Amino acid sequence: MEFSALSVSQRRALAGVVLLVLAVLLVPRVLGHGSTAHPPVALIRPVRSAPAAQAQLVVDVAGAVRRPGLHRLSRGTRIADAVAAAGGATAKADLVLVNLAAPLADGEQIVVPVRGAVGAATASGAASPTAPLDLNAATLEQLDGLPGVGPATAAKIIAFRQAHGPFHSVEELDAVPGIGPARIEQLKGLVLP
Repeated sequence: MEFSALSVSQRRALAGVVLLVLAVLLVPRVLGHGSTAHPPVALIRPVRSAPAAQAQLVVDVAGAVRRPGLHRLSRGTRIADAVAAAGGATAKADLVLVNLAAPLADGEQIVVPVRGAVGAATASGAASPTAPLDLNAATLEQLDGLPGVGPATAAKIIAFRQAHGPFHSVEELDAVPGIGPARIEQLKGLVLP
């Protein structure tokens, strides 16, 4: 049946039905209530917020590990986690000289020494005369072995490092309670940031 064969009243009825269908489909969209005006919640992807980005820290793991380099870890992790992220220690690593339980700070470098390497810290924890002690990775025992630094001052250095992040210069030791300019001069060449 053709459109021209319809009577005037049938044409009006058909036009009314078409207009009604269009109104049902278009009015919600125009008023903002249609399904295309607001995508379903499942399609919205969350944007990474600033606190999530701050929840990570970057450390440099070097020495006797399988994958040395920069590694991203969660805050609150320990040196053992950084060594694991670097693929674990190699067979030549001397883990006795690394405090695996020490907490990590953003920007810290962890050096896993090779057994018997020149410049490694001695078993007693004192720094080798050929290599300065890293303030950001040194254990309490290693810091205690420095001249003029006892166990209480060593603990203050570690507490300061944990609270404020890694040292960037030897002069920053001045902010640690109990360490003044004379002690810093005494430690120059024996420690490095």
